[in-house]
Order: sequence, then C-alpha cells, then structure tokens
Amino acid sequence: MMRGLALAFGFLTRLPVRIAHVDRSAQAASLKWYPLVGAVLGVLLVGAAALLHGMPALPAAALLLVAWVALTGALHLDGLADSADAWIGGMGDRERTLSIMKDPRSGPAGVVALVLVLLLKFAALATLPNVWWLLLPPLLGRAAIVAWFLTTPYVRAAGLGDPLRGAPVRGCRTALGIAVAACIAFGHAGVVALATAAAVAWLWRRAVVRRLDGFTGDTAGALVELVEAATSIALVAMA
Repeated sequence: MMRGLALAFGFLTRLPVRIAHVDRSAQAASLKWYPLVGAVLGVLLVGAAALLHGMPALPAAALLLVAWVALTGALHLDGLADSADAWIGGMGDRERTLSIMKDPRSGPAGVVALVLVLLLKFAALATLPNVWWLLLPPLLGRAAIVAWFLTTPYVRAAGLGDPLRGAPVRGCRTALGIAVAACIAFGHAGVVALATAAAVAWLWRRAVVRRLDGFTGDTAGALVELVEAATSIALVAMA
C-alpha cells in the first residue's frame, strides 16, 4: 500500500519521495491514491497563499502559479501541449494524431494552449475569494484521471499509463467516492466545482474516444489541466 502511495507522489509531483522498488503491481496500486495527491497539492497551495497574504493580488497570483507548476514539474502541461499539437496536426486521423503526440517538440498550437490555460489559472488565482477553494481544482483534476481509467480504454500498450490498467477497481471507486464527498463538504462551491469537472472530463473523454478509441498519457495530462483551469474559473464566476 505504501509503495503505491509513494509512487503516486513520485510520479505526479516533484516532492522528495523515496521509492525503494518499482514494479507493475505497485504502479497499478498507485492510481487509487491520485485524488489524495491532488488534495495534498491543494493544501500546499493554500499554505503558499497564506505565506503570500498581504502581497498585491497580481504578483501573489503569479508566484502562486509558479508554485503550482513547480510542484508538478509541469508534467500535465506537457501533456496539454502535446495533445493540442496532435489534435490540430492530426487532422482527424488516429494514427497521425498518436504519432504527433510522441514528438517531444511543441508547435504553435501547443504553445497557445499552454498560454491560454496558464492565463486562466492566473486570472482565477488573482480573484479567487476563498483561499480554501484552492483545494478543489488539484483534487478534481487527479480524480478525473481515476474516473477515466475506470471507464475508458488506454490505447498505448507501452505507455506510462499502461500498468495503471491493472489498478484495483474497488480502491479506485472508494477514492472517487471520498473525492466526491470532500467536494460536497464544501457546499455550493464544491458542487459547482464537481459539476464543472464532470462536464469537462465527459466532453474531453468523448473527443478522445472519437478520435483515438481511448486515451493516452498526454490526453490524461491535458485532462488534469483542463479540469483545473475550468474549475478555478467556475469558482470565481460563482462567487
């Protein structure tokens, strides 16, 4: 159990985590811990926001966004950029789309996608009325990945996410249930964030299934960023 938890933190964050041994079963077990990793990231963002309290809103938001990116090592931003390039360059073709995703270089579409998502996050961080709401976007972004693995085929046989296909279904469902309960505990804000995350995850899932017959690690990374950005903006809009 602890190896799965350590692997989840080691893969999804840049926090110093010691991982003694990695095997396929531990990787599979790590998936159920993804929402917890998101919750911890949210707690760290709340702490960072508290440290920046008293600073003007725009510089504080910029520093908070830097911390957000640094904590994850831009892992999901990379997936967003690759997905954007592939979606436009693939021109509707499955194999071409998958091939472009494997290219480590970022094209114009990828750069634009990064700028727009980071701009949305920055705007939300500068105007978010309740600092505790920062717990919700990271939590829901990683919970969405768990939901995808439970409902959607993973299409790369040798991809980074391939071992996660053997994740314990019961543990993953429990993790999702706890994530949903945590959102509901936030009241109206949590319900709005949950509904927004579910809508974004469903729409992006429909797109990737139509194009690729399933999803890849890059599209899962894009999912995290899209859910985080959308829920952050939704929380500001409802305030």
